[in-house]
Amino acid sequence: MKTKVLFVCLGNICRSPTAEAVLRKMLQDRGLTHLVDVDSAGTGNWHAGSPPDERAVAAAQARGYDMAGLKARQIEENDYRHFDLILAMDRSNVSHMRRSCTNGTAGKIGLVLEYAQHSPLSEVPDPYYGEGDGFELVLDLLEDACDCLIERICAAPNVKRIGS
Repeated sequence: MKTKVLFVCLGNICRSPTAEAVLRKMLQDRGLTHLVDVDSAGTGNWHAGSPPDERAVAAAQARGYDMAGLKARQIEENDYRHFDLILAMDRSNVSHMRRSCTNGTAGKIGLVLEYAQHSPLSEVPDPYYGEGDGFELVLDLLEDACDCLIERICAAPNVKRIGS
């Protein structure tokens, strides 16, 4: 059974699609795509249907992450039931989702940087209104968090590994 992970930020054009691309590539590089389904969404609908921010795409491409084909979408009620982990980039989005989620699903919601081992930060800062280096920081933080997330998923006792 696959673990289903949803990354969430405000508009789903910078941080959460970057997290989706990072986790997808890390899983692919390790031959673990059979373990995890990954998606991203935003708590707002301002950018629904739009591709990720060009600056996020450029920073991701420079590190080998592909964001082609990703389109922003707003989190939906069904997402709270469908996904096993709903990982927000910041506390504001956690709070929004906990107010909006269906009964019994609030425990699935947390901060993505709870999985990071090397970050002094607890939230992924929004680079949208900043300079280009903000997108590099986002990638640094998400690479750390996704690496540790994969380790935790692989360590779960119910994980079925290929060849076992």
